[in-house]
Amino acid sequence: MPLYLLAPQHWHTWFGLGILRLFEFLPYPLMVAAGHIVGRVARRLIPRYVKTARCNMRLCMPDAPESEREALLHRHFEGLGVAVCESAMTWWSSDQRIRDLSQIEGMHHLEQAIARGRGVILLTAHFTTLEIGARILNSVFPINALYRPLKNPVLAWITQRSRGQHARRLIPRDDVRAMVRALKNNECVWYAPDQSYRKKGAAMVPFFGVPAATNVFTSRLAKMTGAAVLLYSHERLENAAGYRVAIHPALEDYPGVCPESDAVRFNHFIEVEVRRIPAQYWWIHRRFKGLTPDYPDHYSAAAQSRP
Repeated sequence: MPLYLLAPQHWHTWFGLGILRLFEFLPYPLMVAAGHIVGRVARRLIPRYVKTARCNMRLCMPDAPESEREALLHRHFEGLGVAVCESAMTWWSSDQRIRDLSQIEGMHHLEQAIARGRGVILLTAHFTTLEIGARILNSVFPINALYRPLKNPVLAWITQRSRGQHARRLIPRDDVRAMVRALKNNECVWYAPDQSYRKKGAAMVPFFGVPAATNVFTSRLAKMTGAAVLLYSHERLENAAGYRVAIHPALEDYPGVCPESDAVRFNHFIEVEVRRIPAQYWWIHRRFKGLTPDYPDHYSAAAQSRP
């Protein structure tokens, strides 16, 4: 560990991590209950995330009654609190504990794709179970995981250390060469390209019928390598029953006629999952950003004040 991480300005982070470490010792149902409390408190402490979530829900579910969206918002923040507590399991629990809490479906799809010998791109999306979903998969099949370093250096070190212990390899999200090498070696590359992306290789693609800046690189990567592209879903089960993850069959005719149409297919998969488990989607992300000023700013104060 770099010694600068022990500097006084990081002590509050270490204190928080010490408290979080204690959650790993709790029985799973108690940890979930504690997470619900954490989420309710967080909803009061971070109003800007509440505004973003409300805006996203309004854009994605315009016909839903406001009371229904508010109930969903409450359950979503409870799920975010559980996700915080799950970090303790993701970082410190044994593989056996993770497997005991998990139902893994569709492993044969991954095995069949690996048998082709051209690598696998495993696409997933930002739900509140993203981190634990990756850890579940790593407990049975080590993967190459793309990552974006966190701004807090202590948290960045902790997360990368944990991921490095369980994944086959960590790949920075912009390291295309490393991704290609892994796929050429017939390995699995896991990542979630569903958040707002406004760099080179982005396009405005509809998500719930609303144009959103979207990463369309997956098509290019699949075309370069010939890798199979599979979808990966993950969810937290009701009543503290653990988790269910599913590896779906390889996408047919992928890449398709254009990267944008492939991105639409992926967005449709996410939409289906959001409708199925709406409280577990990552609503606090500003998904509907535009590539240029020509697109509406849904997150401006004026836009959010409209009925």
